[in-house]
Amino acid sequence: MDVLQPPRNEMPARMAPLAKLPVFWALEGRRVVVAGGSDAAAWKAELLAACGAQVHVYAQQLSETFGKLIGRGAEHPKGEFIHHPQAWNTSIFEGAAIAIGDCEDEDEARAFFEAARAAGVPVNVIDKPAFCQFQFGSIVNRSPVVVSISTDGAAPILAQAIRRRIETLLPASLKNWAELAQSLREKINDRLTPGPQRRAFWERFVDRAFGSEPGSGSEADILADAGRVASSAQKGRVTLVGAGPGDAELLTLKAVRALQAADVILFDDLVSDEVLELARREAKRMLVGKRGGRVSCRQEDINDMLVKFAKAGKRVVRLKSGDPMVFGRAGEEIACLERAGIPVDVVPGITSASAMASRLGVSLTHRDHAQGVRFVTGHSRKGVLPDNLDWKSLADPRTTTIYYMAGRTAGEIVSKLTDAGMTHDMPVVIVSAVTRPNERRWAGRLSEMAAAMAEIGIDEPVLIGIGHVFRKADFANSAQWSDQTAASA
Repeated sequence: MDVLQPPRNEMPARMAPLAKLPVFWALEGRRVVVAGGSDAAAWKAELLAACGAQVHVYAQQLSETFGKLIGRGAEHPKGEFIHHPQAWNTSIFEGAAIAIGDCEDEDEARAFFEAARAAGVPVNVIDKPAFCQFQFGSIVNRSPVVVSISTDGAAPILAQAIRRRIETLLPASLKNWAELAQSLREKINDRLTPGPQRRAFWERFVDRAFGSEPGSGSEADILADAGRVASSAQKGRVTLVGAGPGDAELLTLKAVRALQAADVILFDDLVSDEVLELARREAKRMLVGKRGGRVSCRQEDINDMLVKFAKAGKRVVRLKSGDPMVFGRAGEEIACLERAGIPVDVVPGITSASAMASRLGVSLTHRDHAQGVRFVTGHSRKGVLPDNLDWKSLADPRTTTIYYMAGRTAGEIVSKLTDAGMTHDMPVVIVSAVTRPNERRWAGRLSEMAAAMAEIGIDEPVLIGIGHVFRKADFANSAQWSDQTAASA
């Protein structure tokens, strides 16, 4: 039986529903019309002129702001303004690329809208969504890099807040790097073949673009880099990426960049859809999940796929829940890739124990309660509790212990710990589906742990935390709450 066939997904991710289609419209040298002389109309006219449009303004009177804008129109680097001191009429739409109207009442707005539509001209009536075929978004301007944000009119203030946040993320130097890329694009295309070779070059270019301003020698350096890419054989590589416990906001920037550069993504069953949404849409995605007690991909099959895709020149991301280096079989995959001579690197992720501690507001090494922390697997290769665990050490009350994948062995863990001397009233927490919308929590004593585990179930990944640090964990908003724990705390 080929367990890879049912979960395989070789198609790009489907686009979620959009309120509006975001389109960037070329207006340089095109005739556009603006009806109205208000400040609001002036802002739209200035925006159109910034795109290089020939802006025909129809208004008997102009606001002071609009008057000054048209008065200094000759200074505008791209477009121009032509003022017609008259009201609009149906003849103004002929040959226009778009039409903007600032109308006082609903009747005028409807008339302007219908006249533009009859002429086949896309139309926007300012502040009247019912008479708009398109909308303007909040803009982050690093032209030729332009970012536009829309909330479909639901919350303009939110769009402005998003714009301010993006402004802080995009350095001003990005404008100059984008202009340099624009000027060199044809030369780069002449040197590099389409596909992986060009993408490899531009990904290296991106590393420069988010650095300092381009200098006098930047063009020569970039063309030399293109030569190096062209002369080197295209080699694949593998990146092991930690997807964290589920919340996409916990990914590192480096993890996001790896996902957006990938040709192929082999992902675990526990990786959330929100994390996968951040990947390059053209990437082939293959589910290679391994879940306890279920039909799973063999590790040997996963290793073979990593090697096969990398040898075909692909950039492969092995996307693992949590951190790749914590109970993720990363060591086996790295060893296999190194034997095959394939470059491999690792992007760490937030391991579930750290996420759990942050969600509970608990320091795993609080100096009043613990002098160390241990991460322990709750099952072996055979699916049962490992037989080589040092239970006397694990029963040490001065150490916090987090058990991964221990849902099926919780009862046995209790027996082993109590036999090794741990007291029955040792504080315990159980967290299922940590950081996900269906997260569940339980707090109680060691003696209650097995029964609580049976109630929570093992359909979702479970973490068990044992130690004095959990004595005062705040479970006021928990889906599962032990009254006995509340009393004892």
